[in-house]
Amino acid sequence: MEQRTLDIKVVSAKGLKDVNLIGKMDVYAVVSISGDSHPKQKTKTNVDKDCGSNPTWNYPMKFTVNEIAAKQNRLTLVFDLRCERTFGDKDIGQVVVPVSELLDSKGDENSMKCVTYQVRTSSGKPKGELNFSYKFGDKVVVEAVAPKAAEPVTAYPAPGAGPSVPAYPPPAGHPYGAYPPPQPGYGGYPPPPAAPYGGYQPPPPGYAYPPPQPGYGYPPAPGYGQPPLQQPQKKKNSKLGMGLGAGLLGGALGGLLIGDMVSDAGAYDGGYDGGFDDAGGFDF
Repeated sequence: MEQRTLDIKVVSAKGLKDVNLIGKMDVYAVVSISGDSHPKQKTKTNVDKDCGSNPTWNYPMKFTVNEIAAKQNRLTLVFDLRCERTFGDKDIGQVVVPVSELLDSKGDENSMKCVTYQVRTSSGKPKGELNFSYKFGDKVVVEAVAPKAAEPVTAYPAPGAGPSVPAYPPPAGHPYGAYPPPQPGYGGYPPPPAAPYGGYQPPPPGYAYPPPQPGYGYPPAPGYGQPPLQQPQKKKNSKLGMGLGAGLLGGALGGLLIGDMVSDAGAYDGGYDGGFDDAGGFDF
């Protein structure tokens, strides 16, 4: 693949847009070449301090371009003019030059050719000019690096992919040596017959743990949880009951006493008469 060197000297610029509100601008340029299937190359000039809108650099730089891609108009030379600031750099303008245009008007290959291009702001308006010089060098043959061939990968056969080969030579007359060939299924054993529950008999009806009886379990511990709400009991009027009982008891006792007194009075009357009569029987 043939390539050519491209020597560029970024000379100066004038009439640039002033992006500073206070003080003069500090301007530098970032130069890059990029294109289809071409590695991007980028170089930065020095910063011209306090230059304002008319910076001067005279900064040399070198690039390598693919002449075939340049002739097919697939390479672009870009100049990004920027202002250096404390709180972040700011774009001033840009110059875009097709490399094929420089290749067609290269002139004398032994000397630098000076050209001037219009600077355009980010909105696309022309503002200022950029001066630079260039020269194409000799052709350079660059060998294309072939991609590295992939190394062969040694893999082991997947289990079950085919009959296993014994490590020792088998005896004559037997294809798998002293052991019979593996049978399809579960490691040489025949698979279980197709039936419900995977070939196993279902459990007999009623074969299970009986359900728990009602009330079966540990009784709740006293004091566990919130105690039930109890309704307050109405107090009986003990004074009324005692008064009523005392009245009935007093009435019964009074009736008994009155009956005894009446009986005693009757006995006294009879005894009075008889007694005096009997007293006359004593001799004084």
